[in-house]
Amino acid sequence: MPPEFLETLIAGAEALVQVQDAPELPWALAEAVHDPAYLQRWRSGDVTRAEERAMGFAWDASIARRGLLSCGATLAATRDALQGGWGLNLGGGTHHAYREHAEGFSFLNDVVIAASWARREGLAARVAVLDLDVHQGNGTASMLAGQAWALPVSLHGASNYPFVKEEAGVNVPLPDGTGDDAYLAALEDEAFPAVRAFGPDLLFVLAGADVLAGDQLGRLALTPEGVRERDRRAYALAGELRVPCVTVMAGGYHRDPQRTVEVRLSTVREWVAAAGAAAPFGGRGAPPGSVP
Repeated sequence: MPPEFLETLIAGAEALVQVQDAPELPWALAEAVHDPAYLQRWRSGDVTRAEERAMGFAWDASIARRGLLSCGATLAATRDALQGGWGLNLGGGTHHAYREHAEGFSFLNDVVIAASWARREGLAARVAVLDLDVHQGNGTASMLAGQAWALPVSLHGASNYPFVKEEAGVNVPLPDGTGDDAYLAALEDEAFPAVRAFGPDLLFVLAGADVLAGDQLGRLALTPEGVRERDRRAYALAGELRVPCVTVMAGGYHRDPQRTVEVRLSTVREWVAAAGAAAPFGGRGAPPGSVP
């Protein structure tokens, strides 16, 4: 997103919530889920052209710190959710990162890092990841495959990247051009029942803006109203299950960046409405009023 539109997003969010600077994730938390040798290669720049192509851009010295800040914000949002029911990161959602390699603009898998931290700390026993980005969260699915404590659920474009999908978890592929009604029906009929049946005590929502019609990297056709309804229903599910809910923004690449900004701010508004309306649960107190 061009810097001027990022500034617009932050300014719009500041009108709704208290925006905080992202804390930097300790390397040890990244090493707890990613291969340390892989991390060291990207820290030092000892990567191949093939690895850069898979990532989507060339290595530079800022990649590691940007990844740590993004993951630190998701971890802070997870702490907020566990304390007050709701947490939000204005970035994050780097769901293409695998344990030992980078893909699709994703170096560190922030949601897996935060979910694994919560489990190790005894703060969550069963974690569901509701991935509503237009692209399957292949890295997340791979890293959580075979983990009985975690369930990745992905509602994505069947023809979108990644072209070879992971099979772990619950996958709901949608045809090109899927609009509001069909998308919301799949959400209610396939994705939500899987989350309910799993019975999580912590829920991550990847609220991708790239499901919007006209997105350069997406093939679905939701309207802004459809995306808003998607978010409202996802937060209603969290309220129904009475579980802490962490939102990260994931992808958004509209031809007109202002459209992506508007959809992201719509997500923030729905998050604020859900957090403000929810009764405290699980002894965690009132919803927080901050966004890391």
